[in-house]
Amino acid sequence: MASSSSATTGEKKMLTLKTCDNKEFSVAESLVLQSELIKTMVKEERVSSIPLPTIKSKTLVKIIEYLKKHAELTATSNKEDFKNFQKEFVNVVLEELLDLTVAVNYLKINGLLEFCCQAVADRIKNKSVEAVRKIFRIESDFTPEEEAEFRRETPWAFEGDLDDTTN
Repeated sequence: MASSSSATTGEKKMLTLKTCDNKEFSVAESLVLQSELIKTMVKEERVSSIPLPTIKSKTLVKIIEYLKKHAELTATSNKEDFKNFQKEFVNVVLEELLDLTVAVNYLKINGLLEFCCQAVADRIKNKSVEAVRKIFRIESDFTPEEEAEFRRETPWAFEGDLDDTTN
């Protein structure tokens, strides 16, 4: 799994991806070219080692797993299996899902980004304002008076699930 080589194995050209926690992953170029960021870096800069300063190794492992499954199931045209895989893929704690979403946004893997964003939206659906603030660690910048007025004008925004569960 971890390797510092960026050699060509057989006919597969390999790229080395280096995470923020200094783990290196040797991955087939054809897989990671699903990332617009990496595709641009490879074409314009002709690099074989790519630093990913904002992505943790745990998150990159999940993304590589997704890219492999996507390539495999796209080749076999098995859409049902892929949908099942996607459901399981996002069946993680919310913090991990948010890390994945930020990472695929950085990597510009558009299909996966849309899917992760939808999964996040599904998780916060019907949550109260307080729960959403807590989930995303957003501090209210309203004064107590502004908050009271907002509550009076939009009581529906404070209805819903107060649970900020991160599962």
